[in-house]
Amino acid sequence: MDYDFSRTVINLELGTLVVTPTAFEFDDFATIATVLLARLDAKVIDKEPSADLQQWLIDVDGCQLLLKAEHYTASMWLELLVLSESDDLIFIQQLLSRH
Repeated sequence: MDYDFSRTVINLELGTLVVTPTAFEFDDFATIATVLLARLDAKVIDKEPSADLQQWLIDVDGCQLLLKAEHYTASMWLELLVLSESDDLIFIQQLLSRH
């Protein structure tokens, strides 16, 4: 399935980028995240799954971020580990808006 990741909300103060793919289902997170990572040419460093929160440590061109998804809010977002790398978050948002 081709997911639309262009609907995003960025919060530079918190260092987050909420990504709202079409028809997001928490149980499908691994599949959706794999498509997102391919679109960003990102690599998974580590995965920390749990029943209601998925958390993956990823690398996008040298910038490490957390890719998170929560069951209760049916939401998915990217979170900077270092707030000073906000330019990378803006770049990711722009990249996703092009697809």
